[in-house]
Amino acid sequence: MSKILRVNMTARTVAFEAVPEKYKEMGGRWITSNIVCDEVSPTCHPLGPGNKIVYAAGIVTGTAAPTSGRISIGGKSPLTGTIKETNSGGMAGQKLARLGIKAIVVEGQPAEKGDYWVLKVDKDGAELLPASNSWLGKGLYETYPLLFDEFGEKVAIIGIGIAGERLMANAGICVNDPENRPSRYAGRGGMGAVMGSKGLKAIIIDDAGDPPGVPIVNKELFDTGRKKLTEALLAHDITKPGGGLNTYGTAVLVNIINEAGGFPTFNFRDGRFTGAAKISGEMIHEICTKRGGVGTTGHGCSPGCVIRCSNVYPKPDGSELVSVQEYESVWSFGANCGIDDLDITGELIRLCNDYGLDTIEAGVTIAMAIEAGLAEFGDGAKAIALMHEIGNGTPLGHILGNGAAITTNVFGVVRCPTVKGQAIPAYDPRAIKGIGITYAISTMGADHTYGYTIAPEMLGVSGKVDQFDVDKVDMARNFQHATAFIDASGYCLFIAFAILDIPSGLAGMVETCSGVLGTDWTVDNIGIIGEEIIRKERAFNTAAGFTKAHDRLPEFMKHEELPPHNVVFDVPDETLDRVHSLQN
Repeated sequence: MSKILRVNMTARTVAFEAVPEKYKEMGGRWITSNIVCDEVSPTCHPLGPGNKIVYAAGIVTGTAAPTSGRISIGGKSPLTGTIKETNSGGMAGQKLARLGIKAIVVEGQPAEKGDYWVLKVDKDGAELLPASNSWLGKGLYETYPLLFDEFGEKVAIIGIGIAGERLMANAGICVNDPENRPSRYAGRGGMGAVMGSKGLKAIIIDDAGDPPGVPIVNKELFDTGRKKLTEALLAHDITKPGGGLNTYGTAVLVNIINEAGGFPTFNFRDGRFTGAAKISGEMIHEICTKRGGVGTTGHGCSPGCVIRCSNVYPKPDGSELVSVQEYESVWSFGANCGIDDLDITGELIRLCNDYGLDTIEAGVTIAMAIEAGLAEFGDGAKAIALMHEIGNGTPLGHILGNGAAITTNVFGVVRCPTVKGQAIPAYDPRAIKGIGITYAISTMGADHTYGYTIAPEMLGVSGKVDQFDVDKVDMARNFQHATAFIDASGYCLFIAFAILDIPSGLAGMVETCSGVLGTDWTVDNIGIIGEEIIRKERAFNTAAGFTKAHDRLPEFMKHEELPPHNVVFDVPDETLDRVHSLQN
């Protein structure tokens, strides 16, 4: 029987509770957002004692469902002031689910700042242990091996780096990958700072022994759905073995988006980067092949993934530089900062992994530092030096570690590509209008994963849509609902490519969820549940003081034309508001 683990960091107590009836069908983002809405005051300070942080595996996480290893982490964001859910692959989600824990709710905070603890969870229960000084104030490449030495090589670790310890608003939460690298991140929204504010350095999840596992109420239905979804993933050109994601990783999008004129370059001044081919997925694949050693594409971020879109990027001598160079990361440190060298983007990504930072926010922040005159576009050495400012905890490092919006405010920069305080990702909304709608009306600040309209707008998935068309209300709303459901399920968002084009795969996804829960859901429940999640999140934000005036893109994007198409973001405010009105 599943349960909820409640951890009080003020009293330093742990207690298991029965799952309330209203949460029994929920998983992932569905339950994290509901617990936050039910238990957290929308007006609380994100780093104060009133906020809570919730960890939850998805509905099918921990089962044999393909590509289903996600864990969601939710709370009130110190970066945006809104509700937040961020999720990650890696080893933690499946182990947590197999222990029969539906959610971990961490509340309160130690009386003494800097008082850090580790939560150990296994089949016998849970306990809080004092964090050793040797685990604090260091990079995660040094800290994680120490934790594995202490707790065993087969545990999962959910932890924060020095950015989280210093309560920086760009601090992410790290999960180890199958080879125990500190490389899989629930990065966005500053949830690492919330975890740090609770005095929680790490959660150790040990599923050794005979844990209860994930009960499957209707195994026949689950197996039928699993077969359909697996076949769809193995058949689709984007997700199949040898397909785009498996061969070239997510950075396969670099050349595609660059050619479309929507690849933000030089801090969103251009839609094309002359050095795009040098930081593309094709180049990553070529370098991994040429240098050999540990270099590889087709790497899985969690067990059971059939897409395997990750990579291990090698140094010139074949030894490991970093895992993983993904599209968003090579864009943020690459084109957005005018850098066309994968060895440099790899080092910058490695520093994010080490310090515990979100790569998207960090790259956009470095570009804002360039805008402020602290460096020049293309200066990789200076970009690395600025990242070390964050790692060293200097005054400048604290500014940069709190993200792009804070950095622009401190240095008086006007062109700030953020929404609700969160950096815009790697698709310029002036050239790709649907993703611009997603950025604007997301409950969590600019976030491409909130409703990935890039699938039809750029890749022709579920029917090709004109990237410049401004009337995309229905598409934006439907993608948001579908994404919210996927975030609840525990599946990786990348299954969307296959299930949108192959109806049997879509049915299979729903059937696996129904099989686990014993429900009779159909594909219609995707929209119903997704809308319910978003309505709940929007209600939280409204109570926190957010209005439709916050659902807007940066002012400069409305009048500053983006080459090469010389377009602005011309989606009317009324259109943005209409998406909201249809969700009320």
